[in-house]
Order: sequence, then structure tokens, then C-alpha cells
Amino acid sequence: MTRLTEAGWAKINLALHVRARRPDNYHDIETLFAFVDGGDTLEAGISSADTLSIAGEFAAGLSTGTDNLVLRAVALLRGRYGAARVPPLAVRLTKTLPVAAGIGGGSADAAAMARLVRRHFLPELGNAALARLVAPLGADVAACIASETCLGIGTGSELVPAPEIALAGTPVLLVNPRQAVATGPVFAAWDGTDRGPLFTGADLRAQLFAARNDLQRPAIAQCPAVAEILTELGGLKPWLARMSGSGATCFALFDAPAERDAAARYLKERRPQWWQMAGALR
Repeated sequence: MTRLTEAGWAKINLALHVRARRPDNYHDIETLFAFVDGGDTLEAGISSADTLSIAGEFAAGLSTGTDNLVLRAVALLRGRYGAARVPPLAVRLTKTLPVAAGIGGGSADAAAMARLVRRHFLPELGNAALARLVAPLGADVAACIASETCLGIGTGSELVPAPEIALAGTPVLLVNPRQAVATGPVFAAWDGTDRGPLFTGADLRAQLFAARNDLQRPAIAQCPAVAEILTELGGLKPWLARMSGSGATCFALFDAPAERDAAARYLKERRPQWWQMAGALR
């Protein structure tokens, strides 16, 4: 049986400004999405019924049922285009990314599944059309379809291309304390203060320095290890270090791969209990 494969690339929020709490209890945000050239892996083959198995370091406790976003993505596309075009699939997910970590693991996996189905069975669909179809699966899923740097507004699912933000190839190090942080409580703990819009200047680095993650403080209140990670990363001289999403994963951007790799080695010795992934921005 031919095996179909796709990558679920890690998402990071280079900045995340929370602007308002909405009547529906969601939030209006402005965020700069970027993606790392590493993440989870999907394999699939045509089968008699949809099935999902999960392996890898972070597989424990994850549902393999129809509530998993991977199978929901298949069901959504089959519901739109029919079983004649989207056949049943036996899917194997290898979880390399930590769960509830602020790097879009579930969203990245759902988007990877949607791209896999599109590539093999629905080739006429472009990224924009596919993103619209899968957007109901979660606020980050639409951005994860293209997995390219872009601005997210509204709840994060309204995407604005950002070709002027040329960060592809930037060395990046992701670090997580192996502690899950639930998104809902972090957003609920946001203090309600609008601290201003994202990006007003011309210089990219200056813009990123001036930007923020408004969820960093409430995340630290729930997971103090975030502050420890940021302190350690800051001492390793990246040009930017910040928490991603609602935490607890933090990232550091470096000017050279050697600087990133030296930081990774240092942290592995000093904090061997922390998860880390070294890569480059896509």
C-alpha cells in the first residue's frame, strides 16, 4: 500500500497582542505567525475505515478517536467533497511536539492532514480555499495550512500575507519545560488592557523588539517555569526571545546556526529536563 506523508510544522507567535475580549468570550488579537522546519509527522494509507494511531514522545493520553483534529480534518473534507473523492484513511501520527505548548501541535497536525488529503485527492484546492474549509477546526489551523509567516487578526484565523517580513532561514531554538498550559485559562486571566497595535515602524527587528506577547504574564502565573526559560534564553544572546502563543514553549532567534547550536548544547547540559528543538524558520 502506498504511504502518504506530510509534516505538521511547529507554529510560533513572534508577537501576540490581545486587543479586546469579545462578547462570545473569544478575543480579538493581532499576531505574527512564523513556522519552524520541524514538527510532527503524518503517514496515511487508503483503508476500509478511518483509523488513527499515535506514536512518539508525546503520544501518551492523546485521543485516537473521531474527536482528534486529524480525523476531524478528514471528515470535514469528506463531508464537503464526498467519499468518492476522499477515501477512508489509516493514519499514523508521530508526536514530536509537546501538547498544550503554544506551538500549534494539534492545529499543525490538522493542517498537515488537510494538505495530505488535498495533495492526493483534491489537487484543485489552493491554500486559501483549504484554509477557509478547515478554519472551523481552530483559530490557528488556517495559518498552519500554508505554514508561512503571516499576520493573524480577529481570533487569529483572518490572515494577511506578510511577504515583506523576510525571516526564512533564521536559526531558532524552541524550549518547553514539559509542562502543559491550557489556552483557555491563560486568555481568561488576561487583564483586559489594550496595550496597542502590532507593528508601526519600518525596521523589522525594531518592530519585533517593540512587540509583545500579552499572554506571557498570565502564562507565567500558571507556569513559573516560563520565566526561568526566558531568563536562560536571554542570557544566551539571541536577537529575540519570547514565549509563543499561550505557553509554555519559548523561542529564541539567532543570527547564525552556530550560536543556536551552542545555546542548545548549553541548555541540554544545564536543564536536561527541558524539551528543546533546534531548527530554522520556514
